[in-house]
Amino acid sequence: QVQLVESGGGSVQAGGFLRLSCAVSGVHRTNSVGWFRQAPGKEREGVAAMYSDDGIAYYADSVKGRFTISQDNAKNTLYLQMNSLKPEDTGTYFCAARLRYNYYGLLSPSGYRYWGQGTQVTVSS
Repeated sequence: QVQLVESGGGSVQAGGFLRLSCAVSGVHRTNSVGWFRQAPGKEREGVAAMYSDDGIAYYADSVKGRFTISQDNAKNTLYLQMNSLKPEDTGTYFCAARLRYNYYGLLSPSGYRYWGQGTQVTVSS
């Protein structure tokens, strides 16, 4: 049974930073992993994602240069380092994994089958 558990959310002021973690269990190998977020009244959007084998990462334009996705294979943990946070970064952040390649883009939520429960990030101005 594949499980993903996020942690590290919280409330910060604009310009601050947070690091999210996602513990992945129940799977030996993933094709790709990613972070997504959803603000109230908005659709879930891809923030950052990477291929598990080669570590090639993709970012939403809104977070490029501020967020960094990484993984520690020894710990089966995915991270999202978020710097220079802005109020528009507020939302529930989810980690997700897909075990096989599919035709959805890496930042498309539709391509991911396994999801964590989400962690709240609130950035105040």
